[in-house]
Amino acid sequence: MFKRTHIASAVVMAFTCQFAFAQEQAPNTPEKNVDEMEVIQVSGIRGSLNKALDEKRASVQIVDAIVAEDIGKFPDNNVVEALQRVTGVQTTGRGAGEVSAVSIRGLNDVNTTVNGRAIFTGAGRDVALQDIPASLLSGVTVYKTRSADQIERGIAGAIDIKTHRPFNFEGEKVVLAARAIYSDQPDKIDPNISALLSNRWDIDGAGEFGALVNISYSKTHYRDDTITAGAALPYFTNYPHPNYSPYSLIPKKGSQGTNWKEGLENGLPTTPGSMIDVDGLPTEYLIGRDAIFGTSFTGLRERPAASISLQWAPNETLEVTAEGFYTGYENESQNALWFSNTFENGNGFIETPTVFDGTNVIKEKQAIGAGGFQSGDFSYGKTDSYLYALGAQWQASDYLTINSEVVYQDSEYKSDFFAMRFDRVASGLDVDFNDNDGVPSISFWDDPNTALNEADMSAVENWNAGTVYDNGGGNAGDAITFTIDAEYLIGGAYFDKVKFGGRYEKRTAQEYTRTNEGGIANTSVASLIEKLAAAGAADDGIGIVYHVNDYFDGRADTFNSFITADGSYMLDNAQAVRAVYGLEAEQMYKTFDIEENSFALYATTNFFLTEDISGEFGIRYVSYDQEMDFTAETATNSNVFDSSSADADVSKVLPSLVLNWNITDDVVGRVAYTNTLRMPNFADLNALQYWTEPLTEGSEYGTGTGGNPDLQPEESTNYDVSLEWYFAESSSLYAAYFKRDIEGRIVSGRKVVMRPKASDGEIIPFALSAPVNGSEGELSGFELGLVYFPENVPEILNGLGVQASFTALDSAQKTPEYNDDGSLSRYVDSQMAGVSDESYSIVGIYERDSFDMRLSYVWRSEFFTGNEAAIFANPLQFWSRPEQSLDFQFSYNVNDDLVVTFDATNILDDVYQSYYGKGNDNLFNFGNGIYSRTFALGARYSF
Repeated sequence: MFKRTHIASAVVMAFTCQFAFAQEQAPNTPEKNVDEMEVIQVSGIRGSLNKALDEKRASVQIVDAIVAEDIGKFPDNNVVEALQRVTGVQTTGRGAGEVSAVSIRGLNDVNTTVNGRAIFTGAGRDVALQDIPASLLSGVTVYKTRSADQIERGIAGAIDIKTHRPFNFEGEKVVLAARAIYSDQPDKIDPNISALLSNRWDIDGAGEFGALVNISYSKTHYRDDTITAGAALPYFTNYPHPNYSPYSLIPKKGSQGTNWKEGLENGLPTTPGSMIDVDGLPTEYLIGRDAIFGTSFTGLRERPAASISLQWAPNETLEVTAEGFYTGYENESQNALWFSNTFENGNGFIETPTVFDGTNVIKEKQAIGAGGFQSGDFSYGKTDSYLYALGAQWQASDYLTINSEVVYQDSEYKSDFFAMRFDRVASGLDVDFNDNDGVPSISFWDDPNTALNEADMSAVENWNAGTVYDNGGGNAGDAITFTIDAEYLIGGAYFDKVKFGGRYEKRTAQEYTRTNEGGIANTSVASLIEKLAAAGAADDGIGIVYHVNDYFDGRADTFNSFITADGSYMLDNAQAVRAVYGLEAEQMYKTFDIEENSFALYATTNFFLTEDISGEFGIRYVSYDQEMDFTAETATNSNVFDSSSADADVSKVLPSLVLNWNITDDVVGRVAYTNTLRMPNFADLNALQYWTEPLTEGSEYGTGTGGNPDLQPEESTNYDVSLEWYFAESSSLYAAYFKRDIEGRIVSGRKVVMRPKASDGEIIPFALSAPVNGSEGELSGFELGLVYFPENVPEILNGLGVQASFTALDSAQKTPEYNDDGSLSRYVDSQMAGVSDESYSIVGIYERDSFDMRLSYVWRSEFFTGNEAAIFANPLQFWSRPEQSLDFQFSYNVNDDLVVTFDATNILDDVYQSYYGKGNDNLFNFGNGIYSRTFALGARYSF
């Protein structure tokens, strides 16, 4: 195993005593050298938290850490779930059986690395963190400030995932683990298994050799149900304009110009008696939802993963490491969607709508002749990501250490999508857009004049075959990266050492797609089944019908079951489906192909101002050069393509300065000034545009999306101040204030484009959205963390502890608003998306010799999530209600080698809800989702 020579160690000990406790612990060496020092294994919750605090205390930067024992004993399947208890880290996106999104101090632009290496998935810039199982990790470090020797990307911060290596263990090590996880929504039990085998040997004349294999496999059935009140539009009262009927939709355009303005920040006025000038006549209006819809999203996901590490130390001055890292992902999901328009479309009698008190906003109403559809959407996706690394660390002299590494990565994602709509016109319906604290309700009428029960959403006879969508795609990326770092020990009175190096990377990213759709006229679902059987489909075509039962777990006043098309069956019988619809199989084509070459040069120096004040100053120069080619199919079911290309380059100088002050033996203060940037996502650079026709009958607009090859990186200037008090063993209280000034924030620009519909050639307006560097933002906040194990307590309370954190954030950004022609009209002040003003976590810990347990509670306040399409009358912004999660873990040590565990997640089983406009969680309620609780039994055997 690599070790410094005695002289070099003495120099380090003499000149890197950043902290008073350095005489008793390992010297403060660069990150890569810390990894190479012999690791002392700890066991138990308190030991793991103590090790995490040691890493936090010894770091030059402001960091938080989790170590392997800590992760392994939480009820976590992946690194995202483990991170939700870290101070300043927020997680969201609970769904599909897991938490999938992570932000640091409110920002989600997080740079992810594995053992210090940048890693990505497909054509993305970062790895899908949820693909990395917790069982592969030896630790995770969250960097809230950055040194110039680290990769510059990630305005929010950086997360470095450390895997196990053979030299981390004293000798042979074997760990076998298995958990059986029950999810209540899908009512399934799934496996999560892992194994680690490691050993090291002394070989005469050849030095020391180590080998480690760590594998993991998880399988997850999931089900998420949602119910949503649609967007709002203005409707006539029972005294409409003379040219219109009662309770009908007020068109945006009238004979004398615009009747009403869509996309307002606060929506149309909600005061009773408010008027709209309709064709020159002031007319009272009501605000109502255009639709109500819901989903039952079910699926099966599998994730294999593996890490292989080989280490060789031929002598005390050289260490060679070869590693491989694999993450796999395979997912198949059925999204069963029901959708109903809710505006008046018939000429019959309906009751007077009920409005919310003191408003003109409709709460309850009826509708006759409302169109609706069910859609069965099946998606299949598969990802394989590989990383290979070969590196060496060489102690060239007593003062000079050189590290060099070459890394190759390859990641590919493939997908298939099949969907079909079932259509009908309902005879009538009753709807309450907010029946129960944001949850809507709906019931359909049965026409007594027919033999059918039109209220039965699961009756095949009520539905006609609609449009079929046969799509597919994928993306891929690879990279070869070369790094070299050198560290020279100066040993001067004021300067301890200098570090310098460079990084070169050649990265490619491609995206592929195929699109195919078609309709079939005047065909019932019953007739469709016959046609599929005649075309050779399995089960005589009956398998096309997919049944959803126990919809929304009975927690909404609506139907219990409904049917959609079975997308999995369609994919398995694609040839028969295409034959019935008269479609040909479409070929995949490339939508973009980007090559990016980047390099970075850096230099840092560690210095001492006094015996107790030290720091690091660094400069990093980065340069990116991109060559981009884009292609799009310009007509449906054709081989006509449009192509374009573009080049771009950018270079930046990023300084950094960190000061650390040992105020006392137990108190450390830090001040940091750093610069980071965020490169645009490759998909956002795509210059070509894609169009979707209006979804609802009441919408006049289609939508369009596109990219922007002229996007520049976002840049952030960062200020951090922290104070850390290590008042007892395994106990610490720490606080930090931080500020991020962000320039060139990438937001969505908008303009209206008149173009023909693909379906019938009619010229209609399409609202085109494309990313622009159109905003500036500022994020500031305060965070507080505590780890505390009280001492001198009665024996029964020995082992009782708490881990807690609190984060308060204040964010602001100026978001551009655009006129229909795309010109800038004004800037709107708003909060940053995904930022909660407050969040906290509390973990209660009780640890004894034979068992330990933890109860973890996480909460975050309401937060802005983005803007609705600017074509409706409701407030423009989406907000999410406060979110919380309660998890529990218990483990029992049967003996020194065997541990059995029980854990539970999402114990509170909340409804996750969103709404339009801050403070409108009831008046303009939007989405409601329920997700699975999980309960797991497991065992770990190690020797």
